[in-house]
Order: sequence, then structure tokens, then C-alpha cells
Amino acid sequence: MNRSKSFDNSKPLIYLIATPIGNLGEMSKRALDVLQDMDIIAAEDTRNTFSLLSNFGIKKELFSLREHNEIEASEHLIKLAKSGKKVAYVSDAGYPGISDPGYLLVKKAREEDVAVSTISGSCAFINALVASGLPTNHFYFYGFLSKKGQEAKKALEELSNRNETLIFYESPHQIEETIKLLNSVLGDRECVIARELTKINEEYISGKLSELVNLDFKTIKGEMVIILEGQPKSDNEISDEKIQDKIRFYLSLGVSEKAAIQIAVEELKVPKNRVYKLVQEMK
Repeated sequence: MNRSKSFDNSKPLIYLIATPIGNLGEMSKRALDVLQDMDIIAAEDTRNTFSLLSNFGIKKELFSLREHNEIEASEHLIKLAKSGKKVAYVSDAGYPGISDPGYLLVKKAREEDVAVSTISGSCAFINALVASGLPTNHFYFYGFLSKKGQEAKKALEELSNRNETLIFYESPHQIEETIKLLNSVLGDRECVIARELTKINEEYISGKLSELVNLDFKTIKGEMVIILEGQPKSDNEISDEKIQDKIRFYLSLGVSEKAAIQIAVEELKVPKNRVYKLVQEMK
């Protein structure tokens, strides 16, 4: 067991500082005061951080800590902190460690008995969640799905029975494919796409996945957050036999297998992959 007080002057300390996700007005006075007091500011992208700091008239030595050098860079920053230097780490936008580098730095710092303290700020998925209109009492943050289709599909299948609101990050280049995959694997659920958060073009697009697949995705720009309805708890009470009976009924009416599966998904509100597997078992 280890107990660590963040502001014990006898111990070295590294600050993690959340940065604006769009609107520079989000930068708090405390964050600016701490940055101004630092000897070294480590950053995911020193160019972006130089621009951010310049906007507030702050000139500091910058050090690069990114995904591809995180282990070595973390060790270097910890040595600096232990030598008495005042060290902070910022990511490009939002919190370090949330779909960004930072976790390994914190893990190593804790192992080396270096205190870590966070300076609060905006977080894209929290902003999107609380304004989405979907349940906020329980949620599951996944981050970015794999760009490899099969890996993304497998991840969604593993998430399909979670009742919590699901949260994903996505880029404009992948959003169309991701929305279609969500609809195909998880069934027709309520969904909100939040984009350009805190910026002048901030937008929330809400509807059923079956509606969102028809979006003009050429109009969807900027980094975005997907907030998705969790699996309704009632699904756990729907037996495999009931689903198969529903399929048999529609097949007996001459409906195609594909159409029967889609109807069962929409009427029973169960994941499409579950219905598909049960249909294969019927053969």
C-alpha cells in the first residue's frame, strides 16, 4: 500500500494539465498559473503546445512525449522531476491519458514515488455525454474503434450486451463506416454524434442508427464523439426461443431470412449479431 499527498514538498511532483478541446476560453487561471511556473512542459505535439502557450504569452522549454517515445520520455521526465525541476505534461486537447499518451508516464511516476496531480479542464466525451440526452448515470467509454473492420466488429460484439451508455471517439474519415457498423452489429439504437465541441460549429446530431446511416457524411467535419444507447435491460429477459419463434413466424409468411432478422431486431430490440447466431443454429 502507498499513500501519496500530491503537495508534499518533500516529494517530486508532475502535473497533468487538461487543455482546451476547441475554445481557448476553457483554459483556467489555475492551469495558466501552473504552466507559467513550470521549468519543463512536456507535450504530445510541441508545435500545438507552442501555439497554445504563445496565445497566453507563456514561453517555456518544451519536451516531446508522444505515443512512439512514451516509455523513454517518461523516464526522462521523472528524472527531471526528481532532480528538482518543475514538470508538467499536456496533450493536444483535453486530458492526457484519455485516448492520448500519458498513462505510462503516470504509471512510471507512481512506481518511482513521484506525485501526480491533475489540473482540471474540458473533456470531449464528458461534454458530449451530459448534453446528449442519453442516460448519464452509468456509461462505458471505449475510445477509438480499430480501423480494421473485423477487429472493430469483434469489439462491438463484446460490448453488445452492456446496458450502460456507450461512448466512442471517431474521426471524420471513419464516421460513415463506424455508424454503419454500429447499426449492423448492435441493432437500431438511439445515437448522438457530437462534433466540433466548444467551437463555433458545435453540433449534435441525434436519431436512431437506422436514420443516421443516411446522413450526408460529407457535411460531417471535425473530431467527434459518438454517444450510443446501451443494450436495453429487457433484452436479457428475451429468451433465445422467443427470438427463434419470431424468425420462424416471419419466414412462414414468405419473408426473406435477411428481412426476418431485421424485423426481429427492431421489434424485440435485441442485437443483430445475437439474432443472426440464433438463425444459424436453426439451420
